[in-house]
Amino acid sequence: MSSITKNEQTLSLLGSLAQPFRLARRELRGGLKGFRIFIACLALGVATIAGVGSLSEAMLSSLRTDGRALLGGDVEVRLIHREASAAEESWFRASSKRLSRTADLRTMARSGLQPDGTTQGRQRLVELKAVDETYPLYGAFKSDPQSDLPDLLAYRDGRWGALVDTALLVALEIEAGDALRIGNVDYEVRGTVKREPDRAARAFTLGPRVLVGLASLEGSGLLQPGSLAYHHYRLEPRDGLTPEQWIDATKERFPEAGWRIVDVAGGAPGMERFVERVTLFMTLVGLTALLVGGVGVANAVRSYLGEKRKVIATLKALGASARQIFLTYLLQILAIAGLGIAIGLAIGAAVPLAVGPLLADRLNLSSLGGLYPQPLLLAALFGLLVTLSFSLWPLGRAQAERAAGLFREQGSSERRLPAPWVVIVTLMAAAALAGLAIITSTDRLFAAGFVAGSVGSLLVFRLAAAGVMAAARALPRFRTVELRLAVASLHRPGASTASVVVSLGLGLTVLVAIALIEGNLSRQVTERIPEEAPGFYFIDIQPEQAMAFEETVRSVPGVERMQRVPMLRGRITAVNRVPPDQLDLPSDVAWVFQGDRGLTWSREMPPDSPLVLGEWWTPDYNGPPLVSLDHDVVEALGLVLGDTLTVNILGRNVEVEIANSREIDWQDLQIDFVMVFSPGLLESAPQSQIATVTLDPDQEDYLERLVVNRFPNVSAIRVKEALAQAAEFFGKVAVAIRATAGLTLLSGVLVLAGAFAAGHRRRVYDSVVLKVLGATRRRVATSFLLQYGLLGLITAAIAAAIGSLAGYVVVTQVMKAEFIFLPMAVFPTALLAAALTLGIGFVGTWRALSIKPAPLLRNE
Repeated sequence: MSSITKNEQTLSLLGSLAQPFRLARRELRGGLKGFRIFIACLALGVATIAGVGSLSEAMLSSLRTDGRALLGGDVEVRLIHREASAAEESWFRASSKRLSRTADLRTMARSGLQPDGTTQGRQRLVELKAVDETYPLYGAFKSDPQSDLPDLLAYRDGRWGALVDTALLVALEIEAGDALRIGNVDYEVRGTVKREPDRAARAFTLGPRVLVGLASLEGSGLLQPGSLAYHHYRLEPRDGLTPEQWIDATKERFPEAGWRIVDVAGGAPGMERFVERVTLFMTLVGLTALLVGGVGVANAVRSYLGEKRKVIATLKALGASARQIFLTYLLQILAIAGLGIAIGLAIGAAVPLAVGPLLADRLNLSSLGGLYPQPLLLAALFGLLVTLSFSLWPLGRAQAERAAGLFREQGSSERRLPAPWVVIVTLMAAAALAGLAIITSTDRLFAAGFVAGSVGSLLVFRLAAAGVMAAARALPRFRTVELRLAVASLHRPGASTASVVVSLGLGLTVLVAIALIEGNLSRQVTERIPEEAPGFYFIDIQPEQAMAFEETVRSVPGVERMQRVPMLRGRITAVNRVPPDQLDLPSDVAWVFQGDRGLTWSREMPPDSPLVLGEWWTPDYNGPPLVSLDHDVVEALGLVLGDTLTVNILGRNVEVEIANSREIDWQDLQIDFVMVFSPGLLESAPQSQIATVTLDPDQEDYLERLVVNRFPNVSAIRVKEALAQAAEFFGKVAVAIRATAGLTLLSGVLVLAGAFAAGHRRRVYDSVVLKVLGATRRRVATSFLLQYGLLGLITAAIAAAIGSLAGYVVVTQVMKAEFIFLPMAVFPTALLAAALTLGIGFVGTWRALSIKPAPLLRNE
């Protein structure tokens, strides 16, 4: 019996859908008129989400595929300041089938070798990589000319070989076959580096790559105790040992070695984090564009149903139920939405194929491409939920309209609330959309903030639009007819004010905020920081060279200031004996606990870092080790004086007590450290020194050549060049962000065009009535254009205010920088808004004015 009942229910449901389906199919025969903007809005948002998701999946898949090559082995052990001890290296060799060792450091490369051993050519900071004969364990190294790598780097005819980036040839004005001095060793340039399999993409480097043989460093003077050099040991574990087992056994054998060990799963953690963050950002931007497009969806549905008023009235008069009418038009909208989503998915699926080959070479990946169903399914689901969230409400209003009102064309659907179940289903669709955005995000807290911000922004702009309409309604009547008509058009029933302000305003707000953030950061890099920054950083000064180095620097005319401090690196392994990975680290200080940090010791308090908590130790302090910590870290973690940090320094875990905290201004680019130790503990440890020098810019070349010739192991970093690279990098990032934000604006422009298209019929009616009453074509056009100009300027003003507030919060609270309002970053946005509204409005006005009154009046 129950089986029969279920079958009857199924047949009844199918029967109830049959009639709406036939009606929807008949209505769709009229084509897509009125739904082109609808389709474009959905396609744009879905394409962005699908394309970003597919490209991200392709990149992560390639990272997993190329994991061994990117890491350089199945396991990598990384040490800083020191090589592995004899016991450690013996264990590496005994427990592996293959082992490769490399060393990375920054140093100076010099051209123009002279018989007396000096150089008279150019010098350039380079990223030096020294490799052994087994490099690379995995992947293929490519050079020009392509030959056996050990042979290219071998000692031959009195010189070692070197391969360099093409950029270094240009910078030093040399070519293959020329000599190059690095440290105390003369190299012969034997070709250029084309591809290193283990070099993951880095956004910011201080110099071009130079590749040399590891054996050549023995006489270079570059690898000294405390030198800022990274030593990498890459290996393939012997049979019977998985990488995880090898890591566990190594940690058990050497519990305080102080090295960093990663396997293939974490081979390129920086790139994976970068891909995930960019994916998160771009997906949310795509969702923003989709939400803005949702306003266009609602406008299109409302406009379409307005044109179908008589059809709906006829169906109701013939006995069609409200439910049948609702289903008829819902099926139409879902079918058209399916077309928009399909177009978006097709574009998104093609992104890895189109962009992949370009990124694969840049990111050092083997290939990027393929079809990835999961991001496509997610994008389709986002598109469907946006469609339901923004179309059910106008559908519910149309369903609630009475037939008599529809025939009279004086219905109250704009004011009538939909049925309660429609309201509930709409809220459920919106909640599902928000939940999907949060659940599928790699950073759910950030995504939740985005969802809250999006809802808040839409509400703010909707309230702002209501305020504009109320203000226009309250204004006195203007004597100028055109202006009076324009102001009245802002608040009359069916006005497009709300749609324009919400859709265009959100995109413009994002652009204003980005322009102000970029402008303030650029100002910090290009104006304020250079005024305060030193001319040079000198690194890897050995303790025995310190006095001679200082005398050399001070002998140069124009030197205004020199600061020199000891420096080595260590990693925080515990806070109050709790490992960092078990702490809830705020994002603004998480960098302190990621990898090695620079440390120093001092008897005197640093002059530019005032104390916030505690007192400085006495110059002759000789007690248990103490540390002075950056106050931002203390505040973020809720630490108090007397708490402890455990820091691994040169393979030894040292527990230190927090004695005080300092306020550090990182923007002046003087020497500052997150941690400054008390004297005693670090004084006898292997270390190098670091110095900053402020001097007359005209003397910079002379000082660099003098220091590099006298101290070949010392590297000179020109702050001006580093800042220029940073400014260039920020510029590229800003262009990418602006282009991304442009998607939101493009979606807003589509909605703007849709809103004006939806009001076309009313504009035609208004122009005809005004012409009949004696208005000239020019006067009618002027009134329409004044309306659009007012809309554009009002929207720009609202966007400028909200965008400026958002930019201020990000710059001052998130980036901890000084904020200055930059009019030239905001005014172009106002002009853009006015131009868009006037341009699109002009097209619509011209079409409306081109229609002759007589045929329309006869139809009426």
